[in-house]
Amino acid sequence: MNNFFASVECLLNPELANKRVAVCGNLQERHGIVLAKNENAKKFGVKTGEAIWEAQKKCPGLVIVPPRFGYYTEFSKRAREIYKRYTDLVEPFGLDECWLDVTGSVRLFGDGKKIADDIRAVIKKELGLTISAGVSFNKVFAKLGSDLKKPDATTVISEENFRELIYHLPANDMIGIGHSTFKNLSSIGVYTIGELAQLPVDTLRIRLGKHGEALWRYANGLDNSRVIPEELSGPIKSIGRGITAVRDLVSAKEVHAVMLFLSGEVARKLREAELFAGSVQISVRDSRLVTREFQCPLPMETSNAGLIEKYAYDMFCRKYSWQNAVRSVTVRAIKLVPSSCARQLDMQVDIQRLERKEKIDSVADMINKHYGKGTLKPLTLVADIHIPKLRPDGAMLPGFNIRP
Repeated sequence: MNNFFASVECLLNPELANKRVAVCGNLQERHGIVLAKNENAKKFGVKTGEAIWEAQKKCPGLVIVPPRFGYYTEFSKRAREIYKRYTDLVEPFGLDECWLDVTGSVRLFGDGKKIADDIRAVIKKELGLTISAGVSFNKVFAKLGSDLKKPDATTVISEENFRELIYHLPANDMIGIGHSTFKNLSSIGVYTIGELAQLPVDTLRIRLGKHGEALWRYANGLDNSRVIPEELSGPIKSIGRGITAVRDLVSAKEVHAVMLFLSGEVARKLREAELFAGSVQISVRDSRLVTREFQCPLPMETSNAGLIEKYAYDMFCRKYSWQNAVRSVTVRAIKLVPSSCARQLDMQVDIQRLERKEKIDSVADMINKHYGKGTLKPLTLVADIHIPKLRPDGAMLPGFNIRP
């Protein structure tokens, strides 16, 4: 979906349609970057990921809009419902992209290009948004094709024409090649997809390991990965939540309050997924942007926020040296098991008290889901704990009550 966040904002507020618009994070909350821009802003060179001041310097009169993720989630959901009219093999790739395997649908709807064009028309009619589609014989080239012509276009990359169409493109236009990998490839004279394809696979394997071999296969059109529907994507391996504080945290007390909030969010997600955590991991980024990670086992598998927070915070106190203030914190539940499984008890844990707390947590989840996030929360979190304002639970669209 083209310029997704910005397109949704312009759709919901028609007064923005002819203006230069960028959806940006909050400067006061230290998220001051461009998350998305519309076509009018794009013409002035505004780029996703750049600082707001850089975008404003390039584009006079740029309208800054805060993100509203409830709306984006709903539009994403409705787009996927449209895709599923054509195939049940739909693999999400972020909020605004999906892969569709339409091999089994061509007798019903026509070839890949016709299906892509039909979907573009339906999305425009029903959602008011435009999409760009790539049609190809594998996922890597389909993704690449969707990026070649924007907005509102279909690009077909076939087994016969892919070398002609893509071999002159920069290697980092292909999925799997980020800044670091592109820099590595450039150091040996590889700048384009064609040069990557022609390099001996052994050279890439030695330099980049298995990833190098995979990139060589991608460039040569040999990707054979399947489209995996979301419901078949495999078990969840970790659940985490992190925040960048609105100002640096300078004491253990301030970090404790943030960890209490994060642990509550992680525990809530564990309960939604019907999982227990066997260990907890924390990531701490300091004011010099140095990140440290630590992990430890929990005394027993649990989805209780208090137990997760206790072990996360104790670990922080033992491991963090306080040479610098803390900029951001992440709490992650790992070694997950289904909550229906029997769990090994610990003699140092009052199991009856823990189970009572877990029941209370479940009731609190029901209340917060019904009346809105934050209706019930620990008293410690009533005070200012230097975290960004919570996103609203949802947003209202005609005929929809959105609660992502």
